[in-house]
Amino acid sequence: MKITLKPTSPNKISSDVVIVFSFQGEEVSAITDKSLLELIKKSMQREHFEGKEGEKITISPGSLAGAYKILIVGLGDSNKFESEEIRNSMGKALSFAKSLSPQTVSILPPESWMKKMDLEYLLSTLTEAVHLSSYTFNKYKSEDPKKKKDIEEISFLISPGKLSMAEKGITEGTIHARATQFTRDLVNEPPDLTTPAYLAKVAKDIADKSEGTIKATIYDQVEIEKIGMNAFLGVAKGSSEPPKFIHLSYRPKKSKKKVVLIGKGITFDTGGLSLKPAQSMETMKLDMAGAAAVLGVFKALKDVSPDVSVVGLIAACENMPSGSAMRPGDILKAMSGKTIEVLNTDAEGRLTLADGLSYAVLKEKPDVIIDLATLTGACIVALGEDITGLFSNNPALAQSIEKASRETGEKLWQLPLPKIYKELIKSHIADIKNIQTGKYGGAITAALFLEEFVGNIPWAHLDIAGPSYAEKPSSLTPIGGTGYGVRLLLKYLKNI
Repeated sequence: MKITLKPTSPNKISSDVVIVFSFQGEEVSAITDKSLLELIKKSMQREHFEGKEGEKITISPGSLAGAYKILIVGLGDSNKFESEEIRNSMGKALSFAKSLSPQTVSILPPESWMKKMDLEYLLSTLTEAVHLSSYTFNKYKSEDPKKKKDIEEISFLISPGKLSMAEKGITEGTIHARATQFTRDLVNEPPDLTTPAYLAKVAKDIADKSEGTIKATIYDQVEIEKIGMNAFLGVAKGSSEPPKFIHLSYRPKKSKKKVVLIGKGITFDTGGLSLKPAQSMETMKLDMAGAAAVLGVFKALKDVSPDVSVVGLIAACENMPSGSAMRPGDILKAMSGKTIEVLNTDAEGRLTLADGLSYAVLKEKPDVIIDLATLTGACIVALGEDITGLFSNNPALAQSIEKASRETGEKLWQLPLPKIYKELIKSHIADIKNIQTGKYGGAITAALFLEEFVGNIPWAHLDIAGPSYAEKPSSLTPIGGTGYGVRLLLKYLKNI
């Protein structure tokens, strides 16, 4: 799909469909042609269109405009409109437009959007919505998806003096959206393909195509053993698929800080000997969504070029039951030297992350560590399917991530790290245990477990168990991987 800018008004544009937005109780202020505006007003009155969220009417303007159809889409209350509402409204509007089977679509953003936010940011937001709402994953469908006609070109109607700034927004939005789509693809692929070796290959491909800006190093099992990542290996040893430790690095000449991004990379999670019920395994290919997000970020780094060094770490393996699998009751020694009593083999992600965090602290010595992990069902119980749990030992870091969240619309909510709950992960025979005493507070105790391996380095943990995978479609996301975290982290890296 091609996205362009056109410095003209709806009555002069030649498109199959022009999308115009309307807030509840307000006139369509972006239309300047009096005859066309009068036609729109009469049509809205005739159809009892009030501009409520999700309302739509289609108008045939005849000779008053070059468009075959004008689609008016309601936005609701203008006082309750933020960036995520803009994305969702854009996605819904395109869905409505597709029902008219157009090849070309022009979009006229409301004047209030132009006034409320920077034009570059607005066009980046709209462009993200165009790409994200158009995403499909149908490579395994026997029907040829190319037979279905889609929109070929989308044009934003912008005044001539603002085209340069708008173009920058389109470029940024396209980079962010394509990286997100790349991540969605990784999560949606079947687990017999996305093995640890496959993720390692993807990382190498990203580096090979980066024109030297990104380097990738892959550690095999022997090298992982030499490093002393025994918590990671404890999870991996139940599978016939060999583990891979993936190290990616982006180091610009002028670097302000070093940020380490760690993604949980369990390419399939059966629960191990603490076996999950069959239905709970159906979507467990998603357990590498954190790793996929880190790979998505690195996919975009060459193009966004932030002034910060970025290291990506992924401990990739499967969690499988077998005669060689780790058992409840085993003691594992992490790279940091801490010992861990394994009481539930289905609490495996924190074991791999423990060694990833230890590697970051001991080998990279960064200014900031951020991990993303589909870690706990308890976080979904607390916050639902759409909101990530944010944990951090550093208020300034948490605030900067929250700022990026507001800008990208990727929702999160900070949860506490109360010291009193550390008692719940103390072990009688090791330093700590991998599940808490009792039934409650599982997202918090999992985060406290990870905190044991970060020392004094500013650290944030994103429990993305809920929003990493959509069980039902929305205006921006079909069923499947959402690519959560890619745009959030790219915005965070840009802001610092």
